[in-house]
Amino acid sequence: MQRLFTKRRSTLLLIMLSGLALHQIAFAATGDDSHGGGVLNVLLELIVILLAAKLGGDLFERVGQPAVLGELILGMLIGNAHLIGITAFQSFGSNVTLEILAEIGVIILLFEVGLESTVREMRQVGGTSLLVATLGVVVPFALGWGVSFLFLPEESKFVHAFIGATLCATSVGITARVLKDIGKTNSKEARIILGAAVIDDVMGLVILAIVAGIISAASTGAGAISALAIVWIIAKALLFILGAIVIGQWLLPHYFKLAFRVRGKGVFLSFALLVCFGLAYVAGKIGLAPIVGAFAAGLIYDRVNYQEFEEREQHTMEELISPIAIFLVPIFFVRMGMLVDLTTFGEVGILGFAAVLTIAAIIGKQACSLGVWDKTTNRIAIGLGMIPRGEVGLIFAGIGAKLMIDSHPVISPSTYSAVVIMVIVTTLVTPPLLKWSLMRQPKDGNEL
Repeated sequence: MQRLFTKRRSTLLLIMLSGLALHQIAFAATGDDSHGGGVLNVLLELIVILLAAKLGGDLFERVGQPAVLGELILGMLIGNAHLIGITAFQSFGSNVTLEILAEIGVIILLFEVGLESTVREMRQVGGTSLLVATLGVVVPFALGWGVSFLFLPEESKFVHAFIGATLCATSVGITARVLKDIGKTNSKEARIILGAAVIDDVMGLVILAIVAGIISAASTGAGAISALAIVWIIAKALLFILGAIVIGQWLLPHYFKLAFRVRGKGVFLSFALLVCFGLAYVAGKIGLAPIVGAFAAGLIYDRVNYQEFEEREQHTMEELISPIAIFLVPIFFVRMGMLVDLTTFGEVGILGFAAVLTIAAIIGKQACSLGVWDKTTNRIAIGLGMIPRGEVGLIFAGIGAKLMIDSHPVISPSTYSAVVIMVIVTTLVTPPLLKWSLMRQPKDGNEL
């Protein structure tokens, strides 16, 4: 215990000393742009962000929490440093170069998420996982809409729909880590949770694509959107996902056979990224979020199609993508933290909204347990396993903060802060509750 306390104290001290040093560097850099100009500013911002991400991630992992929360909270501290008189970091949140790097980072992240699942796995998850996933999307969406309507009555239905979509998200990575830590990855509950999470991701992204598409169409100023236009947006999202899966499954084997003939270093990684960026680009061009295309790209990959590449380069695709993600993904999460306005946390209305939104987020996912008919299955654990919003919730909120309606962002700064609180709380409560639920001894031979 003493050693753990000493390590935490050392990490906190290192964070404070690093912050002071970077503040002095940043302050000095503002007066000298003679060599490199904007490049020097970007380099300095990357130094601050990457150091903050690693220190914050380390601190939170030491206390048994996901590193992403450390990245988010350190980003919040950097973005609000001006409140205590430190103004050197104020330009970070508005830097276009950082924004682009963060967007590429989230595309890589969703590509990785897609790689963790395959179409074959989706076919094998069974009816229980499908029902669990469906309830885990429909109920939170309805509750999110209702809470938004209750607390933000002056906002349009588009805002209510987007907040509902944000509650649909699930970060299965956090749940998977807990299951691994307690040795339950092969349990019936784990199979249902992980299977449902695959379908949940697809459904959530389709809903995001539909809601974002409707908002984008409405923001053109064309007036009310016709029912036909809404149907077309829904059809476009579904056709893109299904088309990418069907065409990709047929085309990828031929694609990799051709790519295998190309010699040189990094061919495998380059051709994998071509598919990822290509589908992200197509998704963006037809009015969907680029992350939808990135996820679809990861989903259609089947190891059978590129096994020769892995044997030739002696690395799996996940191993090749990992260093890129290690660099770019933390930029996204730290920057998402920078967008949080801590002054809104002092508003009673926002805190009340965040509290009720969090309760709705937890209850909404507990509805998943209604999809399990087998009484010998720990239904409470399944509902708890679907609770964390994690990085997926932040991605949804970040997209909402950029979408505009009547020259105003769909997710306002105060609403964004409330969503971030919901993401943090749902991510923090899941590991201990899930461990408690799965490690309990069953009564009378049955799980609850």
